[in-house]
Amino acid sequence: MIPRSGVYLHDFTVVVNEPVARDIYMLVMRSPELARSLKPGQFMNVEVPGDRRHLFRIPLSFAHADGESGTVELVYAVVGEGTARLASMASGDTSTVLGPGGNGWTCPKGGRTLLVAGGVGAPPIVAAAQMVGEAGLPFDVVLGAQTKDKLWGESEARALGADEVLVTTDDGTYGIKGFTTNAMEELVSRHDYDTVMTCGPTPMMAGIARLAQEHGIACQASLEKLMGCGFGVCNCCNVAMVGGGYKSCCTDGPVFDASEVAW
Repeated sequence: MIPRSGVYLHDFTVVVNEPVARDIYMLVMRSPELARSLKPGQFMNVEVPGDRRHLFRIPLSFAHADGESGTVELVYAVVGEGTARLASMASGDTSTVLGPGGNGWTCPKGGRTLLVAGGVGAPPIVAAAQMVGEAGLPFDVVLGAQTKDKLWGESEARALGADEVLVTTDDGTYGIKGFTTNAMEELVSRHDYDTVMTCGPTPMMAGIARLAQEHGIACQASLEKLMGCGFGVCNCCNVAMVGGGYKSCCTDGPVFDASEVAW
């Protein structure tokens, strides 16, 4: 039986897996069919070998998928035992991945776009930057991190054609000392935006969504939830909606219209 979300099981081989910031790694996997099917903003559930007691896969977003080379770039934080084992995988190691999962970004039809990421919310924002840039639309990027050595995505955003890239750090070690909402307030005072896309910690996205609503800007938010199965069966990733009831992050999202989410 095929899951209703169209999720399939794929084999993958690790091409490279290396640190790109403190406690943040980039894993490039080769999985040709998956690479050809992924859309910006979707996710995958990765089986990490090494401990049979670990029954759940790890849901991860991606920064770039290349259908020609058959590779997918994942950027993830090492935050626990599962991601620590993931970081220990070496070139040539193999496992399986479920994907593509969920619904991704909706590309704007015109106007200027503001992309806002916090922490490891940067990978899907980088994927969105590529999508918007390839559509020929202008965009700016805000990246937030706890501290300078935990920042990833700045050079990637610039290389993809961002007009402005503002960085915020909680401790002021780089860029603006403060939060992504501070940087967004600065940018909306200087530019007219038609769309905001955001991914990161829930309190941050709630603040970005509030600012977007105050300024009359459409906002898409990629939510971070524990997506245990990845295809709508386990009910681990329910999202409360403003209109009542719940939706599943893994099948209805992870990208939602921010105005519909009960933050």
